[in-house]
Amino acid sequence: MKWIAATNNLNKLREIKQILNPYGIEIISLKEIGLNIHVVEDGNSFAENALKKAYEVYGHTNIPTLADDSGLAVDALDGRPGIFSARYAGENATDEDNNKKLLSELKDVPKEKRTARYVCTMVLMKDENSICYGSGECNGYILSGPKGSNGFGYDPFFYVPKSRSTFAEMTEGKKNEISHRTAALKNLLSNIKMNS
Repeated sequence: MKWIAATNNLNKLREIKQILNPYGIEIISLKEIGLNIHVVEDGNSFAENALKKAYEVYGHTNIPTLADDSGLAVDALDGRPGIFSARYAGENATDEDNNKKLLSELKDVPKEKRTARYVCTMVLMKDENSICYGSGECNGYILSGPKGSNGFGYDPFFYVPKSRSTFAEMTEGKKNEISHRTAALKNLLSNIKMNS
């Protein structure tokens, strides 16, 4: 089985490939097929953004397309940064810029109120009449300083109590056991089975 991943984010691409590899699903990147496309994420939800990416890439390729939209939702910030996670500090923000903004917004929030979750929605567009969704979350809270050097995005600040570590302190394998992306892909695969 071959799917194309509708993402230019190499970190996401690597995780998706690793998570789906045991299921015998081969993931092709946009780069591998020479498709240079940037989809404007102007939806009002993770699902809307993921669906838009899937539609646009499928429209160019006619290959079953997997699209992901994910982000961090912080309870004390009413769910922000949410769908704006990748560009929280502005359109061309770096991970460092986004983390700086997040910490400044949480500076007066005590540890016990820094609860947060990583959220992910996956969409698989097999063809124009077959669209399947999957969603997943991973709960934790936001530290006031970074821990670990693995991962990307908000990972150094996202502490998972049941693992007693941040995402950035985990190996890729460990993170892929518990992450929101893994949960969303497993949910997607079970939804595909139910619908087939």
